[in-house]
Amino acid sequence: MTHDGMLLFDLDPHWRHGRRIATHLEIPISPHEERRFEDGEMKLRPLISVRDRDVFVVQSLLGDAHDSVHDKLWRLLLFTGALKDSSARRVTVVAPYLAYSRKDRRTKSRDPVATRQLAILFEAAGVDRVVTMDVHNQAAFENAFRCRTEHLLARPLFADHVKATAGNDPIVLLSPDVGGMKRVEQLHETLEHSLARPVGLAFMEKTRSAGVVGGGQLVGNVAGCRVLILDDLVATGTTMLRAAEACRTAGALSVVALATHGVFAPGAVDMLQSPAFDSVVVTDTVPPWRLEGDISVRRLTVLDTAPLFAEAIARMHAGGSLSDLL
Repeated sequence: MTHDGMLLFDLDPHWRHGRRIATHLEIPISPHEERRFEDGEMKLRPLISVRDRDVFVVQSLLGDAHDSVHDKLWRLLLFTGALKDSSARRVTVVAPYLAYSRKDRRTKSRDPVATRQLAILFEAAGVDRVVTMDVHNQAAFENAFRCRTEHLLARPLFADHVKATAGNDPIVLLSPDVGGMKRVEQLHETLEHSLARPVGLAFMEKTRSAGVVGGGQLVGNVAGCRVLILDDLVATGTTMLRAAEACRTAGALSVVALATHGVFAPGAVDMLQSPAFDSVVVTDTVPPWRLEGDISVRRLTVLDTAPLFAEAIARMHAGGSLSDLL
């Protein structure tokens, strides 16, 4: 496989998502320099010529044990600006997890629309395209950016996993709130095609205000079924756990949580240790660094997204279609 004119940079020295993508593309990671000064300022620059090259920069925008999300964002902006100033033909930011995508609209008076503010920063730095996976609201994400956007889906990864593990038990897909029903319906269509048998649908009534979750009415029949609870993100796991417990009470045979981004904020261990779940499945867009050394991580399955991102990058570089990936 050849990718003439393409360069791939990985700004995260710890999780090496970009390096796994490069392995699938069969290209090397391009070198860059990063310096931190005594007062906290930073400098980043490519160490090879990027003139007239198609440049991809991989950086998941998540806070971790090494850097805050804002440090990572600022490093990314500095570096993309340096690439454009160095005459890169096109700069594409590949952010498997995109910060601030949950705050995409005003829910209270004078709220910031953080997704749009993030987009303004990217556009000011000269970013030509943004690639991410399973944002909270795809329409809001696409409307926030004036540069091109590509929104990849973890749906095929989940479908393959379910097909390999489901057995012959009846399956019900459940959304932990009404707002996630579209996401569930899309996976429902994929699963029915993949499994060649009917798949049920259900959802939970839920309200949230100031971080407090309310409601809890289960709508749908889950008795005697393998229930798959699907969401875009799991933080504390409170929403998922409420749904799982309601399903167990209603007679579910087993319960599996599916979430693209496993943020696993403090408190998520309660979810992973709960007998309400048989397993929890996430992707590697957010490494489960908070769970290192915890016994509950044994119940966790992490799906590899690098092949999907590599294929998307190859098609973008060659001017090919992303339709069957989207």
